[in-house]
Formats: sequence, structure tokens, C-alpha cells
Amino acid sequence: MLVSENLTSSLTKSNLIIIAGPTAVGKTQLCVKLAKLLDTEIVSSDSRQFYRELSIGTAKPTPEEMAGVVHHFVDSHNINEYYSAGDFERDTVKLLEENVFKRKKVAIMTGGSGLFIKAITDGLDEMPDAPLALRETLMQRLNNGELYDMVEELQRLDPKYCQTADLQNSQRVVRALEVCLSTGKPFSSFHKKAPIERNFNIIRIGIERPREELYERINLRMDLMMKNGLLEEVKSLIDYRHHNALQTVGYKEVFDYLDGNCDYATLVDLLKRNSRRYAKRQMTWFKNQDAFEWFYGTDFEGIKTCIFSKLR
Repeated sequence: MLVSENLTSSLTKSNLIIIAGPTAVGKTQLCVKLAKLLDTEIVSSDSRQFYRELSIGTAKPTPEEMAGVVHHFVDSHNINEYYSAGDFERDTVKLLEENVFKRKKVAIMTGGSGLFIKAITDGLDEMPDAPLALRETLMQRLNNGELYDMVEELQRLDPKYCQTADLQNSQRVVRALEVCLSTGKPFSSFHKKAPIERNFNIIRIGIERPREELYERINLRMDLMMKNGLLEEVKSLIDYRHHNALQTVGYKEVFDYLDGNCDYATLVDLLKRNSRRYAKRQMTWFKNQDAFEWFYGTDFEGIKTCIFSKLR
């Protein structure tokens, strides 16, 4: 601890350490260990762990797993609130600059939501607000199983965006479509060229595991979620099923099961399969971000050495 205390006390500029990676790779345990070593706090960039009502299906860290380390943006919002990546950028930068960095020279951010992390590292474009009625219409179409048709519509309206977008991510499709339809302009036309300059240094660490090991961890996590009451959690959220945060892996499959569209065994298989596919998409996204340095999740010494060298 003395080494880290001496290191952080000598820093002249604030530093944000980002620990990113796919679901079930082991970010929480690693970040808690790092936070204790560096005597600092954690900012969650998981776009679903914000919501108090979502716990089991988001693998939200328990108080025991947090181990006394302060976690910001966990249980910070009500499911009725629409909380965008732009909102997260504004609130997180304010939290860091006006709160955490007044007390600490280092903070840790972790999560698997690439867009929310990018909002902090690069800044987001100023996007126009779409009418609420339009969003509700698009979400209704999504719930009616029209994602394929919506993707085709987006490809007509903004082929440039579709060249690089994850078109399996229904939330991205809805957001891009609502901008296209409400402004009459392509979603990609609002994208700026250069990343924003922050008043703090950013250290980017990516965490991975061998594929078979990661997939086994995902399968075990899904079994544990079901054992811990995922079905009951989703039943309690029926009235909010149109919310963006519930149009995601771990929730939409259970809604389909509750609608009678599959049996229990198929539900469990779908939860595991779709979670593995989601992890693969996460890895593809993060691997395309050149600034990340990659380590196996078990290589704590390597990660620590890398971080300390960058802080020095």
C-alpha cells in the first residue's frame, strides 16, 4: 500500500483508469482489488446497472462484492428515467472534476458498455432530441418483432452509419432511426471528427480470457441468475418492458418466455447463447479501439505494473 500511496500522492494531474471488457470476464473483482490498492473509488459505466430495479439480470455487484469500495452510478436512477450516454458523459465528468478528483488523484471506471465509455474518452456529438411519441412508436415496433425491417429502413436512410454500426444492437438502431426520422438528416451527419480533450489523463486497460473459459463463465453466470430469481425480477418489470434497458440480453429472452414463445429449457439455452454472442460483439468493439492495452483477467500483477508505469 505504501508504494501506491507514495505514487498517487506525487501525481500532478488527475487520472482515470478504465477497465473494460466483455460480460463475465471478471471486471468487478479486479477493479475492487485495484481500488483498494490505490485507495480510490469506482465509476460504473454499465448502462443497465444505473437502474435500481435491475439487479439479477445485470449482474450488479452486491455489497459483499463491492467490499466497502464506493461505486458511483450503481442504483443511481429509477427505471422510469431515460438516461442516455450523453447524460452519463455530462454527469460523470462533473462527478470526477468537482468531486472525486478533489479528493483523489486516481479514479477507476469499469463496464462493458462501449458507447458509455467512449462518451468519457472521446466525448459525444450533440444530438437532437427526438419527440417522445416517435421513440414510443419505434419501441413498439421493436417489441412487435420488426427489428429486421427497422434495420432495412435505417440502411436506406443512413448507409454510412450502417457500415460501422452494430445493427444487432436494437438500442443503437432505435436511436439512429429516431434522429433520422425527426430531423430528416442522416444520423452520421451529426458525428464530429475529433475526440474531446479532457482535463485528466485516461489509462485504458482491456480484460479478456480464453474464449472457452469466458463462455463457461457466462454459462455458469446464467445458471446462477436463474437460481437467484431472474424470472421473478423480470415479472416485476412487465410494466416497463418497453424501456431501452430491458431490450437487452437477459431480459428480452425472459419476456419471450413469459409470453409463451418458448419453453424453460429453450429459455436457458437462449440466455446462454445470446450472452455469449453479446460478449463476442463487446470484444469486437473494444478490440477496434486502438488505445486499449490487453491483459488476461487473472494477470493482476501485469495490469498493476502497466498502470503504475503509466501513472509515473
